[in-house]
Amino acid sequence: MAANNITPTSELGLKADYHLFKKGVRPEWEDPQNKHGGKWSYQFKDKRSVPIDELWLHAQLAAIGETLEADADNEVMGVVVNVRKGFYRVGLWTRTVGKSIPGDKNTRTPAQGKEILEAIGRRFKEVLRLKEADVVEFSGHTDSAHSGSTRAKAKYTV
Repeated sequence: MAANNITPTSELGLKADYHLFKKGVRPEWEDPQNKHGGKWSYQFKDKRSVPIDELWLHAQLAAIGETLEADADNEVMGVVVNVRKGFYRVGLWTRTVGKSIPGDKNTRTPAQGKEILEAIGRRFKEVLRLKEADVVEFSGHTDSAHSGSTRAKAKYTV
């Protein structure tokens, strides 16, 4: 059995991040494949009681196993975990914010786009083992960039 030499999330220092993205996609807003997209995210505030290593593993496995979206959705770009002073944040990046991207083959109505993103958000919420009352928020990268913060107003919630 091979040894796992990756530091567990729970042992990372503050301001550390792990990213797992599709091949050829950089985990940054400016990547052309991300610039029209957004992300679902949830902050776990009580760090001591959160099984973050297990949750991050499940988020990665769901992304790799492509169980977060239907085959034709082509939305999930990657997953990220952030270690911060008062919380862990787990995020799932999407290719769009529910609107069709110019030049896309599969054009969707805004209602269809919203439905697809919300279905992904609900599956992500299940992967993170959140309760019904816990709210996972979606915001667009450009909204976040314009607000000068990663805490842009949520576009969708599940």
